[in-house]
Amino acid sequence: MNILGYMQKVGKALMVPVATLPAAAILMGIGYWLDPVGWGSESILAAFLIKSGGAIIDNMAVLFAVGVAFGLSRDKNGSAALSGFVMFLVVTTLLAPGSVAQLMDVELSEVPAAFGKISNQFVGIIVGIISAEIYNRYSTVELPQALAFFSGKRLVPILTSIAGMALSFALLYIWPAVYDALIVLGIKLESMGAVGAGLFGFFNRLFLSIGMHHALYPVF
Repeated sequence: MNILGYMQKVGKALMVPVATLPAAAILMGIGYWLDPVGWGSESILAAFLIKSGGAIIDNMAVLFAVGVAFGLSRDKNGSAALSGFVMFLVVTTLLAPGSVAQLMDVELSEVPAAFGKISNQFVGIIVGIISAEIYNRYSTVELPQALAFFSGKRLVPILTSIAGMALSFALLYIWPAVYDALIVLGIKLESMGAVGAGLFGFFNRLFLSIGMHHALYPVF
């Protein structure tokens, strides 16, 4: 499969987690309609609906990890989704500010701000893609009789947890630079006014052709 074909496949997989957004929009929309001023502080029902919708929005990163892993899996098996979830937990736990401070032997205040935003859709998509590739390649592997219990689909979460550690090590050094670059780019586009909006629209349309325009929104 060529690169364009693979990116289109990823774009289709992104629709799995994106499909949860209408539910969040409906719940939060009704909540804000019931209490447009207090945002739930003056209505228990409004607060209930807003919090319910917010639960989806606040966890979009893990939904992308799970959804992309499932969407890219060869047979759309739940084991792929579980593996994506496992890998996401490993990465976000190892790269949490407290963990980074311990790994780098520095004070918590010295940890780059990027790690405070490690639970994001960008990382979720990467985790989902890697998890799906591991599932597609190793979900049919048969181990020796002594380890037969861990053969096939049971092997995949183990491998994704190991892959999560490797990805965490790489992101430990790469993510701060990527984060800073995205922040600078976002500020630059905003300062450009109509030209910046035009550039965003251009890239949006460019990504739309391969179905990956949803991946652009979290960046800006």
